Amino acid sequence: MQVKSGYAELFGTELVKGKPYEFHTGSKVAVFTWHGCTVELRGRTEVSYVAKETPMVVYLNVHAALEQQRVAAEQEGTRGPVTMVVGPGDVGKSTLTRLLLNYAVRMGRRPIFVDLDVGQGNISIPGTIGATLVERPASIEEGFSQQAPLVYHFGHNSPGENLELYNTIVTRLAEVVTERCENNKKASTSGVIINTCGWIKGAGYKVLTHAAQAFEVDVILVLDNERLFIELKRDMPKFVKVVYLPKSGGVVERSSAQRSEARDARIREYFYGKRTPYYPHSFDVKFSDLKIYKVGAPSLPDSCMPLGMRAEDALTRVVPAWPSPALAHRVLAVSFAAAADEDLLHTNLAGFVCVTAVDMERQTLTILSPQPRPLPNTILLLSELQYMDNH
Repeated sequence: MQVKSGYAELFGTELVKGKPYEFHTGSKVAVFTWHGCTVELRGRTEVSYVAKETPMVVYLNVHAALEQQRVAAEQEGTRGPVTMVVGPGDVGKSTLTRLLLNYAVRMGRRPIFVDLDVGQGNISIPGTIGATLVERPASIEEGFSQQAPLVYHFGHNSPGENLELYNTIVTRLAEVVTERCENNKKASTSGVIINTCGWIKGAGYKVLTHAAQAFEVDVILVLDNERLFIELKRDMPKFVKVVYLPKSGGVVERSSAQRSEARDARIREYFYGKRTPYYPHSFDVKFSDLKIYKVGAPSLPDSCMPLGMRAEDALTRVVPAWPSPALAHRVLAVSFAAAADEDLLHTNLAGFVCVTAVDMERQTLTILSPQPRPLPNTILLLSELQYMDNH
């Protein structure tokens, strides 16, 4: 794809005239122009069209309102707006988040991007939540720069798999983001923009309201769901602005198979890169050199629990996991914790490895890692996510 004349942008990042951009199978992109442009497409596309109506003016107005709040925060020495984007699956939450971040950066701001979507996140691999300081517009082909993001382990692709653990790490991430804002005036006045997952009913709604409380949000942008808008308007404190926004007509609904493929692609990108290729290392490690833990012990009825303990406590307990053939193709998170008695849930992650084979006779794991051989006694957290390394 190439812009031949005029000016255009892609999700808030300006396109350079005459520069070719490459998109791979499965990419869904929307080029927008305020004044008109000519775009040349090469190669086969599943569908390409020019839309007459788009909600871009509405989204730009949202950006302008947030910018006014940032200016006021600068003048008064207070915190900038904390904005949460919510809505059902496949309505364009990630796209709107990226758009608002890009517009903020182009105004000279340094907002913090928080991604609470454990199924289709943009900061790290699936099964995690994270935050990163955004200092420059997202690259057209590779998204936001991934320099040293703050990432916490969840290990499942839906919050419903362990609500207690999910809420615990959301609270922890909120505490650390607040702390960072206190130590970085520029980030503090620029504010925070939070992307969420598409589970909005029942327990999913409680997850959203818990995140809103934990991050002390000022603005909630509800995409394309009137019922959710009405419920949040009713339940949120008066100072929280709840705004209803239309979704873009170009948003495409994905099947569960497509979502699963997207998750695999995110894990593959972590090890092998997207546009710039990476060359991961593969090596054998003795069982005795690793400490593997799993979050969540089997839950027991309250009558069988030790005195003063609740069944929910088991969901956030860290228990040792012994190597077995079941570890093959599992993704493991590498913790920054130096010892197992540190609070593993509240310690952020250094990276990920994938177990490609288990040899019970030799008592070794074959591991795929972006880094050379890890140190002995590395603490690893077990994830439910699997990755078949058939690169």
